[in-house]
Amino acid sequence: MQNNVLDYLSEIVRKKPKKTAYSDGRDALSFEEVHHLSRSVGSFLHEKGIYKKPVVVFMKKSPREVAAFFGVVAGGDFYVPIDEEMPAGRIQLILDNVRPPLILCDRETLEAARSFRIGDGEIALFEEAARWEIDDAALEGIRSRAIDTDPVYIVFTSGSTGIPKGVAACHRSVIDYIERLSEILEFDEDTVFGNQSPLYFDACLKELYPTLKFGATTYLIPRELFSVPVKLVEFLNDHQINTICWVVSALTMISAFGTFDTVKPGFLRTVAFGSEVFPTRQFRIWREALPEAAFTNLYGPTEATGMCCYYRVERDFGEDEAIPIGRPFPNREILLLTPEGKLAGEGQEGEICIRGTALTLGYYNDPERTAEAFVQNPLNTAYPERIYRTGDIGRYNEAGELVFVSRKDYQIKHMGHRIELGEIEVNVDMLPDIRMAACIYDGKKPKIVLYYVGEPTEKELAAALKAKLPRYMLPNRILKLDAMPFTANGKIDRVTLQGMYEKCRNIHKEER
Repeated sequence: MQNNVLDYLSEIVRKKPKKTAYSDGRDALSFEEVHHLSRSVGSFLHEKGIYKKPVVVFMKKSPREVAAFFGVVAGGDFYVPIDEEMPAGRIQLILDNVRPPLILCDRETLEAARSFRIGDGEIALFEEAARWEIDDAALEGIRSRAIDTDPVYIVFTSGSTGIPKGVAACHRSVIDYIERLSEILEFDEDTVFGNQSPLYFDACLKELYPTLKFGATTYLIPRELFSVPVKLVEFLNDHQINTICWVVSALTMISAFGTFDTVKPGFLRTVAFGSEVFPTRQFRIWREALPEAAFTNLYGPTEATGMCCYYRVERDFGEDEAIPIGRPFPNREILLLTPEGKLAGEGQEGEICIRGTALTLGYYNDPERTAEAFVQNPLNTAYPERIYRTGDIGRYNEAGELVFVSRKDYQIKHMGHRIELGEIEVNVDMLPDIRMAACIYDGKKPKIVLYYVGEPTEKELAAALKAKLPRYMLPNRILKLDAMPFTANGKIDRVTLQGMYEKCRNIHKEER
């Protein structure tokens, strides 16, 4: 029985040693090279006496960084990925939380790594670890002692208090995720992935580990291409990429700017998307451009080891319909709970809660927030059973499909009415010549603030919305942008939008 994610690598290196595993279009590593590098790094960590500890990997996004992840696991440790594009303050908070005995960096990140406080920890170059003599006996001993509840990685998500939360996932949950995801999206040895997400997010699991399982190939797409849609699609074609699992914003960046009029992805057969609601009009553009491709909506939080629900799109949707998130992956159950801890009734909204092997270990060095989110199943009083409360609101439609409604924190009370900001965004997205839209709420005034990218003027958009929304849902301020801000993971950056609005409001206050 498999109990370690590196069992995938040990098996595939015997079958396809010379095949390219990971590439960024410039540098590439074969499975044989990945295997050798990981064992060198693991031997290096063993020599350092670092075992069952968090090892920070602070490197440029590259195939070598992926090999470093596997090397940390080979040494019996768990990796904590960080990146220079992360704010320095956030990196320091992460380092303070995990207190790593070692930061593994490359020559490009060495100086940046030296600028942080790491206590008794040390900094080592990947180049040095990669040349370390492999200690087969030590690595075999480490593997023989490993169990499937040992951690694989810690990735950090945003915390409502401003302090990032480190989600620790174990071998058992990662293996279960990769097996189920692979079945649903039908990966195989001919799959060529185009990775969109930064490697310090769990979203990259969808490419990194199935590549090992099947002997597939992953291209780490340079981040700068996601601001140049035509060149991005050309990259997909140049490398015959046939499978993408992207956040919705990355997909709409292509469709909203008429990219398909110039070039279409000629090899894509699998398009999976998630993390945000896909505007139906933009989805239709994708489906019309790729009529033979399979489109799947994925849903799931980092705390449940990536995605846990899926919906294969096989019918048309009206512009006022949301694409469902469907049903749970095998070996998971979704509980839709009311505030009283009861199952939501037919058509009733409830909080999406998850149970099963997919649940991660919790938040690293953070028992209080772990206890708030990972709770006893209120439907089971007979024995201990954890579920994860996502903070997302959902409901079942008439077909019995789960539909995402909104985040709890996107729900506001305005003019005496409870409003989902996502509902306003959906209605804006349905209007002609609107590329993207996002709402925030100023609770002090109070005001609903709408940001958008598109052709209509602010006055034209306001007039159009009067015919679509009840008066209490109409935005109090509408602000047109040349471009929508995005987080590093490609989602709409609502924190930045909030800051932009605060700045704008303060300027107007000073002028008065």
